Amino acid sequence: MQSRMQSKAIRGAAAATFAAAAVVATALVVSPARAHHSFAPYNMETVKVVTGVVTRVNPDANHLQIFFAIMNDERKNVLRDKDNKPILWAVEMGGSAQSAAEGVSVNAFPAGTIFSVGLHPLRNGGPAGARVQGSPMFKCPEKKPPAPGKHCDSVEGSTLIGRGTLPEPKGS
Repeated sequence: MQSRMQSKAIRGAAAATFAAAAVVATALVVSPARAHHSFAPYNMETVKVVTGVVTRVNPDANHLQIFFAIMNDERKNVLRDKDNKPILWAVEMGGSAQSAAEGVSVNAFPAGTIFSVGLHPLRNGGPAGARVQGSPMFKCPEKKPPAPGKHCDSVEGSTLIGRGTLPEPKGS
């Protein structure tokens, strides 16, 4: 009789230990994920619409990034620094699987692709931003940049990725 009671007590203690471990494991997984998805670095009050030339795509599982050089207003070249090197920017968007379902991938955006996107720039003024949620991107036809001051949505034969129109710029 006593061994049955001891056995029940041991099983109860094991179940409680397992439940506590499950709670701790869940907290360890959820906390970094919640922190990872913060948009705190980005100025969500500001929207920039930029047109640039892809230099590379980083297909990270959590956030796909397109690295690019912003085109000048004449759309004949890219902006350059004092050493005449292209000024590189990055736009961060959803994960690779989500982005691929939209048509954004390493293969769809090879180096040299001209595209336009709306983004929320970094608060610290750095050359990066988060894609404006729910807004499309436009890819210009190969080697056909937009007219001066325009974006890829104005180029005949451009490819719409997503739905709608480019967002209106706002903020500084």
